Amino acid sequence: MLRTIFYVLVIGILAAFSAANWVPVEIRIWEGLLLETKLPALVIAAFLLGLVPTWLLYRATRWRLTRRIASLETSLNTRTSPSLSSTNLDAAHPPVTRSEPL
Repeated sequence: MLRTIFYVLVIGILAAFSAANWVPVEIRIWEGLLLETKLPALVIAAFLLGLVPTWLLYRATRWRLTRRIASLETSLNTRTSPSLSSTNLDAAHPPVTRSEPL
């Protein structure tokens, strides 16, 4: 619910910005090569250019840590699991020794 409200708010602010600043701008890429676009498209492209690498780094780190946690959990479970191959109850419980009084 909170995430939806946040997204609606961001889209509303972006729409208001786009409506107020719908002017063409020229971008000089190289000598003799000009790109004419609207200002909101330029701002959104610059935002995504900065957001995508950071988001990819976040996803890669999360994936790596999830795999590491799963690996550690697997190794922990294999070490602490009791062996079910043995049905010998004497091996499971050591014999009780009684001491004789002197």
